[in-house]
Amino acid sequence: MQPSFRFQPLLFSWVALHPKPKGVIQFIGGAFFGSFPTLFYRYFLSQLFEAGYTIVALPFRFTFRHWSVALSLLDEQQRLQPEIIALAARSGYETDIYQHPENYTWIGHSLGCKYIALLELLSGDQWQANLQACTSPRQAQVQRQQINNRLGSRSAIRNQRSLLLAPDISDTKSAIPIKPLAKLLDRLGLGVLPDRQQTLCLIDRSRLFNLTGLISFDHDTIAGSINDQDEATSDVLWLVKHLECQHLIQTELVGKHLEPIGVRISQWIVDLNPLDKFIKPLWLRDLEPVTLDILKTLEERSRALSGRVKVKA
Repeated sequence: MQPSFRFQPLLFSWVALHPKPKGVIQFIGGAFFGSFPTLFYRYFLSQLFEAGYTIVALPFRFTFRHWSVALSLLDEQQRLQPEIIALAARSGYETDIYQHPENYTWIGHSLGCKYIALLELLSGDQWQANLQACTSPRQAQVQRQQINNRLGSRSAIRNQRSLLLAPDISDTKSAIPIKPLAKLLDRLGLGVLPDRQQTLCLIDRSRLFNLTGLISFDHDTIAGSINDQDEATSDVLWLVKHLECQHLIQTELVGKHLEPIGVRISQWIVDLNPLDKFIKPLWLRDLEPVTLDILKTLEERSRALSGRVKVKA
């Protein structure tokens, strides 16, 4: 009998508990759409649930302080773990899988990918030195203090896999399309931090992202695609080139930036956005099968890396 896909509110998140989970997927959507992930990403998340994953949908508040959002998501994960274990036990479901960090995978869409990337950057030992190299001394000092106060001794999402869907490494001009206003906010120190340049610098200096996959779309004018010519304006192209040494798992599909959004109506996917595809036949949608293939590959790589560490020990 197919388990019922149903979200339950838990703390500040929504959880669809699988009776026999093979892993936990923590999902963070894009700006606006990510505030209502159980609605806008319902079909995508339902297919991952049917494949055997417990789904945790994490809404986030809008702010220009992206370190703060990322760390709040980490706090939520830590608070959720015992709550999910207790909920699973009350439901008569398996609980052991929730107790091991390596069973958790992060999936983000658009801006949500930036928060996952920031957490990945905090998983290494060199983040403070890299922050010093990628930002001004004053900004580095302020950001380092803010992060340390929230992060403590935690290693963020170390050993946890991540999949980025149409990653948008957003900065102030992405959030505010009025360029003079965006420039003014940046000059006043009120814009997005870390901005795109700082974030990409941090990624470039790290040797993390070894358990990362990326799915892009060929007609994406926001995150870009692998067919773009300029890394300065294409986050996808930049990430594919600069994470090559980390063996990034990357696939590009047909579609636009909002491809992951949609609800199923009969044999159609409706994405609730007339500026995108709006409606698409179900048989033409290949995002979910490709996502599951990448998740399987990431899980195999995770086991291989874990075995290698044990041998070294």
